[in-house]
Amino acid sequence: MRLKIYLKSENEDFMIPFNYNHILSSIIYNKIADLDLADKLHNSISFKFFTFSQINVPNRKITKKGIISRDGRLNFYISSPNDYLIRSLVDGFLDDLYVKFKHEKLFVEKIELLKEIEFQNKMEFKTLSPIIVRKKKEVDGKLKIWDLAPGDEFFKALEKNLIRKYLMFNDMESTDKKIKIYSEMKSVKRKRIAIEKGPQTTYNRGYMMDIILEGDLNLIKFAYDSGIGEKTSVGFGLLVF
Repeated sequence: MRLKIYLKSENEDFMIPFNYNHILSSIIYNKIADLDLADKLHNSISFKFFTFSQINVPNRKITKKGIISRDGRLNFYISSPNDYLIRSLVDGFLDDLYVKFKHEKLFVEKIELLKEIEFQNKMEFKTLSPIIVRKKKEVDGKLKIWDLAPGDEFFKALEKNLIRKYLMFNDMESTDKKIKIYSEMKSVKRKRIAIEKGPQTTYNRGYMMDIILEGDLNLIKFAYDSGIGEKTSVGFGLLVF
């Protein structure tokens, strides 16, 4: 299931920092009406099975400090294969029509529950948030984590990661379902995004791109709902048809 959230500042020329993933993540956790579920997800060190898009600002101006919404409006998507989580978010947004965005309150103008799309065995998507794929590599006797660029290793890792998450979400040990993920590389754009967590900031290199999923319908739907790649719960890997 998928939501589109529309927010509005009381002030025009509302400034949005370039690195805002941690802000949207905080909004989502704070809006889960089921507090036990919110606590469980927040403290989990495993897959959390939701993702969200980058912020869309229809009337915008780009500056050196960030993105200015000239009319104070912005919107973003939240997606999850966990229908209960989405319903709990709807309840949370409706219960309190304000969210905290940094030091300002934004009004929730609209919550849109999007219709399911018709899935096919081969579909081309584009990303609404960058895809991250990483690998561990030994350098000078120490393991370091490297962000992969799109290529054979990148796409194979996406396939394995997706199936692993699908098995865990459905409490399965194995499956004969298969999927192939690739791209015609028509619109690949690298993005470097900072993620703040407490006093620490980590930098991740992800990719906005066209991407093709071919194979089992259930896996394609799961990829659409949960996002693909790593760090989906902090705003990476959301697909749109």
